Amino acid sequence: MNFALTEEQQMIVDTVRTFVETEIYPHENEVERTGVVPRELGLEIARKCKELGFFACNFPEEVGGAGLDHLTFTLVERELGRGSMGLTVFFGRPSGILMACNEDQRERYLLPAVRGDKFDALAMTEPDAGSDVRGMKCFARPDGDDWVVNGTKHFISHADIADFVIVFIATGEEQTPRGPKKKITCFLVDRGTPGFEIREGYNSVSHRGYKNCILTFDDCRLPSAQILGEVHKGFDIANDWLYATRLTVAATSVGRARRAFDYALSYAAERTQFGKPIGANQGVSFKLADMITEIDAADLLTLSAAWRLDQGLPSNREIASAKVFATEMLARVTDEAIQIYGGMGLMDDLPLARFWRDARVERIWDGTSEIQRHIISRDLLRPLGA
Repeated sequence: MNFALTEEQQMIVDTVRTFVETEIYPHENEVERTGVVPRELGLEIARKCKELGFFACNFPEEVGGAGLDHLTFTLVERELGRGSMGLTVFFGRPSGILMACNEDQRERYLLPAVRGDKFDALAMTEPDAGSDVRGMKCFARPDGDDWVVNGTKHFISHADIADFVIVFIATGEEQTPRGPKKKITCFLVDRGTPGFEIREGYNSVSHRGYKNCILTFDDCRLPSAQILGEVHKGFDIANDWLYATRLTVAATSVGRARRAFDYALSYAAERTQFGKPIGANQGVSFKLADMITEIDAADLLTLSAAWRLDQGLPSNREIASAKVFATEMLARVTDEAIQIYGGMGLMDDLPLARFWRDARVERIWDGTSEIQRHIISRDLLRPLGA
């Protein structure tokens, strides 16, 4: 087994880390204070990302992306995790689900997204349908060659900057041994479509500047040409996307945890109490030992899951394990980093309180910790008939 990065992978890690440190860090305090990323700043970040050749690096070369494999792209996401999500969202990574576009849709959505001419967002969650995705109430009924949509989506990340939204909508119902379940279809919906509105969402304590939005559909008429994939087959094209996003959450959690740890380690070596560095006391040094052990373990779980994807091996359980462990690790590490700093850890002079608050949402979005444990245990028990 070889755990070393290739020369190209190390160069990518160094390049992205430098980008985050020079182009993202300087703006974080202002975004944290205002909760807003000026549009011109976001577009400038996107422009510099394009100059580096990293925009849409998660897409294959044949559509204009950089063609990174899952492992290398996970390394990119890990480094981006060190920075504010309100800013790094402009380091363009369009939704991989757009690879399901047909020929016409490729010209209108996929290729502009890869070029950075359009930004996308993805909408699945509703007020009454979070973990229970099949319980969604946003419904599209057929009307000739069109579909008429009514309902609401919420918690839709960065829809405020999106030119179009990839929306999962109920289009029917089927009977199963466990009762009726919704049939889901995926639609591409342009901003400005009559009957479709993107509204500002809720104020969140996590990831300020990274907006969540509420989407409303009021007799919104969509032609069948806006369907991504096939009618009632929305989940068939969603699965690969769900794998990728959960892996991204794990990777960004590792990157953010390492940044928090670096603060704690430096402070433990420099801060003196009772005539010696606080890191010389087991009460602090053992915390550092536990923190770095958990960070490294989460890192290896995450990279191993990405490697399995690249090898075409079953990865659902491994990705769930990486997601649940890395996100819960991040909560512990940020909390311990604040404990090492004491009162100063909670002051706005440092970013630790921000890391601590940001960490909380990671255990909820893209599948809660409970959903990840369900995936893991189901994978273990099903082969045994349980």
